Amino acid sequence: MSFLVFLFAYVIRRRLDRADRLVGDDLWRAWFHRWSRVQAGRETAVWKGLLLVLVPTMLLAGAVFLARENGFRYALYPLELVLLLVLMGAPGWRKVLLVYSDAWRRGDMQAAWRHIQERLPAAERGAALSPEAMHLSVSRSLMRSVFDRFFLVVFWYAVGGIALAFLARGLVALSNHWPQAAARDRYDRIARVAGWLPARLLSCTFGLAGDFPGWSRAIRKVLPGFGKNVSEVLMNSANGSLTGYALDPARFSEMHPGEWPAFGGRSLSAIRDLLNRSMLVWICAFALLVIAGLP
Repeated sequence: MSFLVFLFAYVIRRRLDRADRLVGDDLWRAWFHRWSRVQAGRETAVWKGLLLVLVPTMLLAGAVFLARENGFRYALYPLELVLLLVLMGAPGWRKVLLVYSDAWRRGDMQAAWRHIQERLPAAERGAALSPEAMHLSVSRSLMRSVFDRFFLVVFWYAVGGIALAFLARGLVALSNHWPQAAARDRYDRIARVAGWLPARLLSCTFGLAGDFPGWSRAIRKVLPGFGKNVSEVLMNSANGSLTGYALDPARFSEMHPGEWPAFGGRSLSAIRDLLNRSMLVWICAFALLVIAGLP
C-alpha cells in the first residue's frame, strides 16, 4: 500500500509542478521563521532547527508504530499522501527553464542570467560567469533541486517510511531556508549524511537510464567519492551518462559551433529526460521490493 500511496502522490505532484502549485519550500520557510528567534551571538546554534524537524519526525514514527500495532495502519495513508505532496515537488523550474532556453537561443546571455539567477546558489548569483560556466551552474542547481525534492524523499520513504522521508527532507530544508544564514553550513553538513547513499545510488542509476559505456568511465571518479558532495557526484556521473556533450558546453561549442544557440535548451532537455528515466527505474525497483515483501 505504501507503494501505491507514493505512486499516487508522485503523479499528483508532477501535475502540481506543471501548474506551479503547492510550493513546499514556502511551508518550510513559514515553519522555521515562526520558531527561529535566537539570542544575539547564538546565530550559529543548530539545536532549535533540529528540534523543529526531529519532534515531528518522532511523532510521525510513533503514530505509524501505534497504528500498525493496533491494526489501523491504513488510517494513516491519507496523511502520508498529503505529506508526500508537500515533501516532494520542484515547482517553478519549468517556466524558468523555458525562458532561459529561449534567451539562450537568441544569444541574449544577460537575459538568460536574469531569468535563472534566483535559482542558483547564493554564492553564484552575483558572479560574472561565462555562458559555459553559467549553464553548468544552472544544470547543477536543477539536478540538485530534483534530487533533494524527489529522489531523496523517495529513497528514505522506501527505506523507513514517512518519518525518515520527513527527516531527510527537513534537514535539507534547514540548510536552505533557516533564517540565520550563519547556521546553514552546519545544517548542510548534517544533511549530507542523509544524502550520501541516495546520491550514489542515483549516480549508479544513471548508468541504466543513460549511456552505459560513458557512465562506466565516469563513475570511477565518484564512487565511493567520500570527499565529494552530492552535486559533484551527480554532475560527474550524469556527464558520462549523457551523449552529445550535453554537460560539456566548451567541448560542444568546439565540435558543433553552428548549433551553439540550441545548446542550452537541448542540454536541459537531456538532463530532464535522464532524471525522468532514472525515476522510472526507482519506481520499478520500489515495486519489486513490494512484490518481494521487503518494505
